[in-house]
Amino acid sequence: MTTLVLGGTGKTGRRIASLLTRRGVGVRIGSRSARPPFDWTRPTTWDAALDGVDAVYLSFYPDLALPGAAETIAAFVDRAAGSGVRRLVLLSGRGEPRAEISEETVRRSGLAWTVVRSSWFNQNFSEGFLLDAVLAGELALPVGDAAEPFTDADDIAEVAVAALTDERHAGQTYELTGPRLLTFADAAAEIAKATGRPVGFVALRPAEFAAVLREQGLPEDLGELFHLITDGRNAQVADGVPRALGRPPRDFADYARATAASGVWDVPPR
Repeated sequence: MTTLVLGGTGKTGRRIASLLTRRGVGVRIGSRSARPPFDWTRPTTWDAALDGVDAVYLSFYPDLALPGAAETIAAFVDRAAGSGVRRLVLLSGRGEPRAEISEETVRRSGLAWTVVRSSWFNQNFSEGFLLDAVLAGELALPVGDAAEPFTDADDIAEVAVAALTDERHAGQTYELTGPRLLTFADAAAEIAKATGRPVGFVALRPAEFAAVLREQGLPEDLGELFHLITDGRNAQVADGVPRALGRPPRDFADYARATAASGVWDVPPR
């Protein structure tokens, strides 16, 4: 069995690749730097990456909710089915109507499938675009006092690996969240407590945040994803982790303590 892990160097992908390798499952990393390379924007790279693959962890960058993603996923799933892939595990987002188009594509593929819908990752604060803000001591985002049940990437990886290796998860849609709701101010307070230094939160207007994205060279469409937080559609916990793994999800406070201990949030002396 060989599993293609798309986004195999990213937050969830590298964890999934590591867990599969420990289980003795053959892993092929899907990334532009891999051999053979895989690039979502270059369909000519897809066939070599799919050759001899039985299962695919389907993670799309930058996000399934962005324009053009659904068409790209549909083309890839068709190519995967034609190459002999038997199982697909799709990483999706909670409450994203555009992402649900890709979910339906996977369900209608004729292959064994599992959809893993996740809320915002804990690791966005330590491995993603919010790391610099944490190090600077201030999170500035267009979310106000909206709450989110942050999910740990380790939980996502374990659920995905279970779905990739155990047919009992075929045909399931798992909504993954942490065990409680936190505002971004709450998250900043948890990080401050874990690190022992001030980390605050500032509410931005959408136009201000769009300027921040431009400065960082990120798609301004990413700002639209914050509406999924502020309109309350995802302001409840879900049971995906207990259903899939038979245990509670990891709490944000545990994540913050472990991450602080790792040194990722250490601020170098001036």
